[in-house]
Amino acid sequence: MKGISLVREVFSRKTSIDWVLLLSASAIVIFGLITMNAFVGQNMFFQKQLLSFAVALGAFFLATRVDTDVLKRTNVLVWLFSIIIFLLMILFAIGHISRGAQSWFRVGLFAFQPADAMKLILILVLSKYFLLRHVEIAHFRHIIVSGIYTMIPFVLVLLQPAFGSAITIFLIWFGMILVSGVSKKHLAVVFLIGATAFAGLWIGVLRPYQKNRILTFVHPLSDIHGTGYNAYQSTIAVGSGQIIGKGVGYGTQSRLLFLPEYQTDFIFSAFAEEWGFIGVVILFGLFAVLIGRILYISLHGATNFEVLYGAGVAILIISNFFVNIGMTIGLLPVTGVPVPFMSYGGSHILIEFIALGLLVSMKKSARPAHPSALSNEFLGV
Repeated sequence: MKGISLVREVFSRKTSIDWVLLLSASAIVIFGLITMNAFVGQNMFFQKQLLSFAVALGAFFLATRVDTDVLKRTNVLVWLFSIIIFLLMILFAIGHISRGAQSWFRVGLFAFQPADAMKLILILVLSKYFLLRHVEIAHFRHIIVSGIYTMIPFVLVLLQPAFGSAITIFLIWFGMILVSGVSKKHLAVVFLIGATAFAGLWIGVLRPYQKNRILTFVHPLSDIHGTGYNAYQSTIAVGSGQIIGKGVGYGTQSRLLFLPEYQTDFIFSAFAEEWGFIGVVILFGLFAVLIGRILYISLHGATNFEVLYGAGVAILIISNFFVNIGMTIGLLPVTGVPVPFMSYGGSHILIEFIALGLLVSMKKSARPAHPSALSNEFLGV
């Protein structure tokens, strides 16, 4: 009976839908679906992603009914965090291996990646942690404690190995640290220690071949016939789109399969080749509307928990988007980071829509105040 009453309590909230938020995210998904389907007509990727989109929309509307006050409870967050950590651990025993990473639980044709769920849970955990420590947030220990919360899933994800997801987890922590009001001097000390340790490894520990691997990873276009091949083909695809693109379904890099993983890691490249600069501007505009709406809702949150949560969701989307763009144009290493809402993958699109749904649910307790005042409050100004 307790479980039933808790479920009723969690899903008791009725909230009006933020259609700007929902439609901008859905438009990005549709761009991704069009790009996937343009290559070979009806295909498995398109069909599965369409089904994932339908499930994600259902999860979004369900999440809008969640009473987010329940998610502020420490015991609830501890349970959620512990469950995902447990799932990350048992991946090493029963997880499905794909592209060299043991990151998925597979059931039939569908797979779920716990690392995606961890990103959302980590945002909630850090929002709660920084909320409780608002008055004393400048203390150095809060960098260490929040870093420990982040380091546990970071290491588990890195060992899979899923470097892209691990980087995203780090960026969520780093971004939320910056907006929480933690002392920037203390944060600089932490990074100085890390940089010094890496320099020591580089000078005295790493061998020449290990250094070469790192350099090639950081600058993939230096080896276009080896590890940099995918990045090189991606830059060709982006550049060949020019102003108006080659037309939907006429991208030669993608149709002729020179561009690998077009539906996941390099979907932006395929999109840019077919839609050109004009299409890229429209896509960037949709992301700008989406991020702007997320920040608008969060800055009118009832407490700093909602403000920090919205900031965390924005950081998740922004970091994934720009890391992927940098990767596809050869400025950043190829790390397997998806384009939010656009790349193929049921796990990340499900979590992203749930994240938006929870944000919409928080609107019910929104407070009328000027955004600058709220910004100053949670930044500790």
